[in-house]
Amino acid sequence: MTFEPQRVTVVLFEGFELLDVFGPVQLLQAVPDVIVDFAGPTGEPVASSQGVEVVPTISYEQIEQTDIILVPGGKGTRQLVTNKSFLAWLRGVGSQAPMVAAVCTGSAVLAAAGLLEGYAATSNKRAFAWASSFGEAVAWQPEARWVHDRNRWTSSGVAAGMDMTVALIAHLRSEEVALAAANLAEYEPHRDSEWDPYARLYGLASSSGDDAE
Repeated sequence: MTFEPQRVTVVLFEGFELLDVFGPVQLLQAVPDVIVDFAGPTGEPVASSQGVEVVPTISYEQIEQTDIILVPGGKGTRQLVTNKSFLAWLRGVGSQAPMVAAVCTGSAVLAAAGLLEGYAATSNKRAFAWASSFGEAVAWQPEARWVHDRNRWTSSGVAAGMDMTVALIAHLRSEEVALAAANLAEYEPHRDSEWDPYARLYGLASSSGDDAE
């Protein structure tokens, strides 16, 4: 079976989380005919939360047509959620993209931009109270590894983005292609979107012992 090439645009910003970006990208770039662009505010290097700088392949303004917008989390999201010009730009490109995804607290940015209104979503569990304070009509899911609602994909914290990406690849291509991408990375993904021990760890869901009482 042949597929049309698909373009994924990763939105970089100062203080993004490295694994939020390169965990999913490692998997996506193993899929034939998937092209990944890294968009930054300008063409200048963008520093991650870990201090590593990444050189964008395009600037925000150079984004034309893309199939998937991917927004990572990271410390920098705390500034982005109040950056009106950035949010307006993201709302514009996100509303035109066939699919929008976020890892970790990137979902707070999507919500602040109005891109999760009427959708179910999740976020990093340690930062869930903060992330879920954004958006007026978002059905925030406190216990979920990732949430897929129509053309929106959101994941829990950091490494959960890789599990979401495996599910996303299976959705876009097939289970066979998704598992091949995971195997190439020697990564064993969690396939159950409701598997979420971190919701219990951070008090967002009752433990099994509590359920039995």
